[in-house]
Amino acid sequence: MSATDDTARGVTGEDEVVDLCRELIRIDTSNYGDHSGPGERKAAEWVAEKLAEVGLEPEIFESHPGRASTVARIEGEDSSRPALLIHGHLDVVPANAADWTHDPFSGEVADGCVWGRGAVDMKDMDAMTLAVVRDRLRSGRRPPRDIVLAFLADEEAGGTYGARHLVDNHRHLFDGVTEAISEVGGFSFTVSEERRLYLIQTAEKGMHWMKLTVAGTAGHGSMIHRDNAITELSEAVARLGRHTFPVRVTKTTRAFLDELGDALGTPLDPEDMQATLARLGGIAKLIGATLSNTANPTQLGAGYKVNVIPGEATAHVDGRFLPGHEDEFLADLDRILGPKVRREDVHSDKALETSFDGALVEAMQSSLLAEDPTAKAVPYMLSGGTDAKSFDDLGIRGFGFAPLKLPPELDFAGMFHGVDERVPVDGLRFGVRVLDRFIDAS
Repeated sequence: MSATDDTARGVTGEDEVVDLCRELIRIDTSNYGDHSGPGERKAAEWVAEKLAEVGLEPEIFESHPGRASTVARIEGEDSSRPALLIHGHLDVVPANAADWTHDPFSGEVADGCVWGRGAVDMKDMDAMTLAVVRDRLRSGRRPPRDIVLAFLADEEAGGTYGARHLVDNHRHLFDGVTEAISEVGGFSFTVSEERRLYLIQTAEKGMHWMKLTVAGTAGHGSMIHRDNAITELSEAVARLGRHTFPVRVTKTTRAFLDELGDALGTPLDPEDMQATLARLGGIAKLIGATLSNTANPTQLGAGYKVNVIPGEATAHVDGRFLPGHEDEFLADLDRILGPKVRREDVHSDKALETSFDGALVEAMQSSLLAEDPTAKAVPYMLSGGTDAKSFDDLGIRGFGFAPLKLPPELDFAGMFHGVDERVPVDGLRFGVRVLDRFIDAS
């Protein structure tokens, strides 16, 4: 069925967004942090085909065999204006099918939701973007300004083979772009029947994914052994894993808590963690991790035989720091770990924070309000990281805006990298309507 046939049949973005999301989920793009997975090439080709059907000329960029991204530019009514970037990643974290209610790569529709790995992170936004773009181009509705579309590889492992590769080697693709929207923002948090807050991501923590190493003396497991690398490392990792970093309230988090406090009719105190987080319901995990630096041990490795004391032990830690607090974070790490632990970065990247103002923010607010009269857009910080870090190097101001109107009972935060990831069908259709309005207003 061609795009012309779709137009003749009156197919809209709302009509096809669910099927687009399901088809994307069925393409396994699991990213294991190396090149052992299936890669993104098949998904990149599928996206390019969908864009070509409506008259665009997408390009596929392969940074490593199988690791591919798709980029296209839509000419706007006024190409002299600064361009907008809409970017999403095609890769997903792995999933164990045995743990899921529905197969994570089936794209099944059940209980009013599309289920599968990537349903919220972030093939939902990829599908909404495709649906809106295809609808607009089928009906001849050009955007007010140029839009660059980027569907990227490798975000789940830091973006080296996706956004970073394009920024370093193909930056001409983003000529004239000054602003961008992408994932983990624009979703609703229901305060009451009269008020839904839509969280717009204006900041994200920086990262230090690190390897810890302790060297000891190898020996026989039957001997008394004081210089045991495993013991030394285990004690250091336990200290780090149990450490509570001090609360540091950034301007973004302060603004979010003020807005939420106004909506709830009571001030929220970030220093009183339990009381504050208790008011946040399902988004407590997201917000709680933005009140301090964090360091979580994630892997341990040592030894090769039960009766041999190894000469070395290693651990990996996922460290995240708040904007403006990287030096404090690294100093705390070294103090907690102690002098016998060697720390080295596996992957590191900056923290980001921008202000919640300007014409693009106004376009987000107006497009949400037009589809939900109870909506209010508010800024928040993401505890993780996105490809916005790479595009920031080009001076592109990034926001998280993948609009979804969610049922209050849905544990949205728990969907990210979790089991039984799913996105409401109605939420996808809502997102298409909002994004369409947003493009006109931006």
